[in-house]
Amino acid sequence: MIIFMGVAGSGKSSQGRMLADELGLPWLSTGEFLRMLIAGKRRQEMLSGKLLDDTEIIAMVRKIFSVVDLDHEFVLDGFPRTENQAEWLLGEVKYGQLNVTAVIHLQADESVVESRLLERARPDDYREAIKERFSEYEQSVKPILVSFQNSGVPVYNINGEQDPDSVHQEILSTLKDVHVYKN
Repeated sequence: MIIFMGVAGSGKSSQGRMLADELGLPWLSTGEFLRMLIAGKRRQEMLSGKLLDDTEIIAMVRKIFSVVDLDHEFVLDGFPRTENQAEWLLGEVKYGQLNVTAVIHLQADESVVESRLLERARPDDYREAIKERFSEYEQSVKPILVSFQNSGVPVYNINGEQDPDSVHQEILSTLKDVHVYKN
């Protein structure tokens, strides 16, 4: 699997879809699944920017993985988002249940992210929630990237502030350079 990581608004979903389309791969977005499946009070909490419980997210990801051919490459967007989720994923990798080909880490400044998220105008994209997500990213996602690297998972930092086509070309170039993608 090729995992896309970065703060909300860095372009990971758009870039994940673009890569999946280019390579003919399934694109799995935990955010999209959550927006489709979560209802009631849990949905309100999610829309306010609160993360759902690790156990709940891991259970959902297991269900998603149960319907995907894990022997073939796919793009995963939005998971893991906490150290516990990363620990679970790395455990699955360690025991041969999953394979992580690469982590694409899209980097973007907080002001760029805020501007992008306010433009897309989703209910969970308002200033306070955006600040909370950026704070969560700084505290949770960056240590996850270190855990991946320490476990031998290749992590590639990509400038997510460029225009979408330039970001896509940088991702393709990086994956070609490391022999993940051949044109």
